[in-house]
Amino acid sequence: MALRQPDNETIVITGVGLAAPNGDSLPEYRQSLLEGRSGVSDYEIRYFGPTLAGICHFDPLRYQKRKEVRRGTRAGSVGIYCAREAVADAGLDWESIDKSTVGVYVGVTEHGNVETENEIYEIKAFDYDTKYWSHHHNPRTVANNPAGEITLNLGITGPHYTLGAACAAGNAGLIQGAQMLRLRECDLAICGGVSESIHTFGIFAGFSSQGALARHENPVKASRPFDADRTGIVVAEGGCLFVLQRYADARARGAKIYGQLLGHAMNSDATDFVLPNPQRQAECIHLALRRAQLNPEQVDIVSTHATGTTTGDVQEVAALRAVFDGGGHTHFNNTKSFIGHAMGAAGSLELAGNLPAMDDGVCHPTINLDRPDPECELPGLVANQPREVGRVDCILNNSFGMLGINSVVVIGRV
Repeated sequence: MALRQPDNETIVITGVGLAAPNGDSLPEYRQSLLEGRSGVSDYEIRYFGPTLAGICHFDPLRYQKRKEVRRGTRAGSVGIYCAREAVADAGLDWESIDKSTVGVYVGVTEHGNVETENEIYEIKAFDYDTKYWSHHHNPRTVANNPAGEITLNLGITGPHYTLGAACAAGNAGLIQGAQMLRLRECDLAICGGVSESIHTFGIFAGFSSQGALARHENPVKASRPFDADRTGIVVAEGGCLFVLQRYADARARGAKIYGQLLGHAMNSDATDFVLPNPQRQAECIHLALRRAQLNPEQVDIVSTHATGTTTGDVQEVAALRAVFDGGGHTHFNNTKSFIGHAMGAAGSLELAGNLPAMDDGVCHPTINLDRPDPECELPGLVANQPREVGRVDCILNNSFGMLGINSVVVIGRV
């Protein structure tokens, strides 16, 4: 079965903007993945104390004024940086574009916890007198904030909203952008996911109480999916937004095209708050491949979701074995081993890290895989060193989240 050729309505990626713990542009990020550079470091947050995190180092003042940064949110700053970078990468003449034809669709895991925790901490000094509560709190914490801050910064007057999809949100944002383009609700979509999770102590406390927070004396060794010595999740911040267009529009302006959206799927486990269901994950992968009109053996690279938890990694491997049945020539990798779990941004960052493989024919590795867990054995799992795999035509990107939300995206060469 041949890879489907694009028609005028095919959705394609023409721009990528990102902020990751180990890179603030796709070239820098990709180089880090190929050279084994982790973005995890020591971190401390009030009420919780010393821990580890994936911390971004982009300059928010590149696209915002100091007052705008103070008034807005960290998620908003991440989103604005990524959106501006994506627009620039797409080669768009932004000033001449009708901003009412642009839509913004941003996936998030959670939003507003950081701002609420900060406000409560601040008014403690005033005996919790709410007259000292910031009048910026409500616009900071509304669910549409990250996408809304992007529209304010870029002057976009088309539709915008965020999608709460737990750790499947990065894929969900991209899927929503594609769907809105197909419906002709917009002519250009800025979409993906963002996360400010490391700035809320609650998320560290929550994972710690579950026994799911990674520990290691060497921060860069802490995130170790599929390894027998994995201890849990490293929380990370970050973002990645894509510019999506219909193929006819991208071709008409001579745009660089990273790939076409061949298929996608989302479903629900309907079984547990936290524990994943490998049967439902496998069903989601099968559905995405069926919509892409592909067989599993036609997938060159699978970007795994695995977070480094004891149970979650095993469950995903069970799903992958059920679909790929030995793997064939398919290669599997994991990006969280480099940057930690960027929550709402995880899916989009992980997809972005693999997109350049269509140009260079290299599958970036899973690092920290020193003692592979037999229960996580996958033929084709690329460990510790990048692997030259030849021509890459198809990438499948897994993202799964709490309350049993699953998302899969399939990207193909044009």
